Parts: sequence; C-alpha cells; structure tokens
Amino acid sequence: MLTTCKQSRLVANGLTRRNFLAVGPLLAGSYALAGLLRAEAKAQVGSSTKAVVNIHLDGGPPHLDMIDLKPEAPVEIRGEFAPIATRIPGYGICELLPKMAGMADRLVFIRSLVGSVGAHDAFQCQAGYPEPDLKSIGGRPAMGSVVARLRGAAGDAAPAFVDLMQGRPLVRNSARPGFLGPAYQPFRPDISAMFSRPLEEGMKRELADKGSGHTTSLGLIDGLSVDRLGDRTCLLRELDRLSRTMDGDGTMGAMDAFTQQAVGILTSGRFAASMDLDQESPRVVARYAMRGGGQTESPIETSDGASWPKKLLMARRLIEAGVRCVSLSLSDFDTHTANFQRMRHLLPILDHGLHAFISDLSERGMLDDVSIVAWGEFGRTPKVDVKTIGRHHWPNVGMALLAGGGMQTGQVIGSTDRTASIAASRPVHYQDVFATLYHNLGIDLADARLIDTSGRPQMLIDAGQSIKELVSL
Repeated sequence: MLTTCKQSRLVANGLTRRNFLAVGPLLAGSYALAGLLRAEAKAQVGSSTKAVVNIHLDGGPPHLDMIDLKPEAPVEIRGEFAPIATRIPGYGICELLPKMAGMADRLVFIRSLVGSVGAHDAFQCQAGYPEPDLKSIGGRPAMGSVVARLRGAAGDAAPAFVDLMQGRPLVRNSARPGFLGPAYQPFRPDISAMFSRPLEEGMKRELADKGSGHTTSLGLIDGLSVDRLGDRTCLLRELDRLSRTMDGDGTMGAMDAFTQQAVGILTSGRFAASMDLDQESPRVVARYAMRGGGQTESPIETSDGASWPKKLLMARRLIEAGVRCVSLSLSDFDTHTANFQRMRHLLPILDHGLHAFISDLSERGMLDDVSIVAWGEFGRTPKVDVKTIGRHHWPNVGMALLAGGGMQTGQVIGSTDRTASIAASRPVHYQDVFATLYHNLGIDLADARLIDTSGRPQMLIDAGQSIKELVSL
C-alpha cells in the first residue's frame, strides 16, 4: 500500500498534480524525478486563452484540385473538377467544396506556399523547419511544444499540446519536442476506437514492434486512490514495490514519460471529459456528423472516414478545457493513384468539417481566439499520370488554408503560373505561416527565445515574417 507521508495541497478532485506527476516517471524510469521537477518549474511562465488548431492534410494535398484550379489548362493538368464561385468576387474553388465556397469570407486561401523540403511527413507542418535542423542537439521543437514551454504552466488543468494526428500514440510521431525535451511532448491519446483510420503497413509494423498492451488511461489506476498519493519522499521510499505491482498488470508498462505526467492532469476530470463526445450536446454532435456518409466515393486504402469532422469537435472541447495547441490530420492525400476518386471521398469530409468547426467557434465567440491552419508537406504534380490517374509529389509550390485568430480573412494570397507549377506572385513560406500563428498567440518573435541543450538561445523562427495582409502589427 502506498501510504501518505503528509497532507498535501489538493487540486480539483483532491489530487496534488505535482505529486501524481512524479509517480509515472519514477515507475518507468524515463528520467529522474529531479529532472522532471526542474522541467516543470521552467514551464511556469503564465497562461493564455489563445489557441491553434493545426490540420495536416496527410500526404500532400493536390492544390490544382482544391483551391488553385486551372480550368483553361489542358485536360491532363486541369483534371476532372470544375471551379465554383465563392463569396470572394472572381475566385473559384473545387466543386467538391461548396460549404467552404459559401464561407470564403471567413477563410484565407494561400495558393503560393513555398519552402517545402519534400519530406513525406508532417514535421515541417508542425515546426516550420526541415527535420534534420539542429538534430545533433535533439532537433527543432514542434510549435505545440514551444507553446507548452511559453504558455503552459504546471498547474494547468489540461496539457498545453495534444496530438490527435494519427489517433494512436505510438506511430508516426511528427510533433516532437526536439531540444526542449520530454517534458514538452504532446499528449497523444489513442482515439482509434472513436475514429476509423486504416493504418498503413509501415504504421502496423511500428505498432507490432512496440508489443501489446499499449493504452493510456483517462483516470486513476485501480487500487491507487487519491488519498494514497503522498509527498515525494514517500513516493521514493515506496517506488520499488509499487513499480513491480504496476508492471505486473501491464497498466503502466508502455506509457512514456509525458503520458504518465498526463495522467496527473487527467485526474482533474476536466480534460478527460473534453475527450468524451457523449458529454456534448446531441444537437452539436449531429452538426458535425455527415448525413449518409457525406462522400460520393468509397474510401481507398488508408483514408479517414466520415466520422473525421468529429475530431474537430473534440479539438474545440479540448481548447475549452485549456489546451493551447491541437494537431490533427486528415489522411490519404498521397494521391499517386486514383487522385480524383480519393478527392471525391476526402474533400466533402474536409468541406463539412471545416464549415461545422468554424461556424461552431464563431457562434461560441471563440473564433477570434482560435487560429486554424490546414495544409500539407507539399503540393502535387501539375500533370496527371495517365497510368495511375494520380498526381505525384511537388515541393515547388503548395497550398494552405487559414481561418480565425483575429486575422483579416476573405482573402486569396499569391498565385501560380498557368500550370500551377511555381509561385508567380506573393510566395509565402512555411515559416511565414508559423510567424503569423505565433503572432496570433501573442508571442513576440523579436523577444522570444528558447534555450537549447547547449545553453544557446534559439529564435522561434529564423527567416519567416507574419503575413502582413492578415495581421495588424
């Protein structure tokens, strides 16, 4: 039995967050208790109500088939879709995006996204940097980890950064904390039972290599009550016996350092409740649901399904619970084959989800505080491959969608040449988008610095600037 050494200051359900945060890392031996406490102390720099939702269009969205259609181009370039008018005069987007067309005044369409390093993962969309940058000292941190460092606090009722991208905590970790270290990892819950998303073969191998029994509890472990949590001296004294007990039933064996810290946060109940959509109004849930499945084509291979828009509902609930950055993905934009069939499946899902999400945030008075970005790691080739009816990787130029955050929306930024091969005007770099998001969060890029593992200060963004058309400086 874990005995209480002395009465501690209690929060929420009676649990002292710091005491419980100490349990998991001690049990798994991920890093020393002293190191954890130092990391927590550094995080106590205040909080904010501003937030970011980062949507990765996983695989690289085909810009020509979404927001940069070229109806006058040859058929092998323009593809199968026609443009429809939007609320922005003279501008048309794909016919599969009618709801976005009807709310274009609340969106920003960037047609000239440049700076892709051509890497087939989400890291650049999470950090703004190539994955190898500063790798010798741990690499660059994802934006959410930076926000956790600068805007999180040890007493927060929810983790500052939640990663829902693949919906499983042990595959494709693109949102890494880099040189900030494990204290600033995102919380990565397993939501696979809630949202269908067939795994790619590589992901299946990743999970198989991890073994079985990998779960994250959203509450206290059976037999470990709040009353039994004592001070750190008591925890240290009881460590060996308690560790053996936990390992014996497999409850804690697979939880990484941050997940164990997150258990302490979850015991407040507020964060766990935010992930339970059964606690949301049925009317609101129905608003995010797609009637009749919503798509005109069956999903192919590893596509997200029609339940995907509810991830955005979960993002809204997480933000209301205190999360400052939520990353999620919509998968199967890697359209080497069947590009147009895949778009007939995916674009109605994206269209419905963004419309429901933006409308919901607006009605709740949250839209000006929540910045939304949807983008991918690169664009797709202007010319359709006649053998596969697909578009391949095209890092020369891509696209991004922005909304909320107090930005000046209803704009189309940048243009491409007649085949959408290169940016013809107003190129926007990935770092420019991140600079804009940091600005929306109230983080001053001129002053903010992160100390890397060698003790050197690092700027959050070293080349980008806020997109002047969108923000008031």
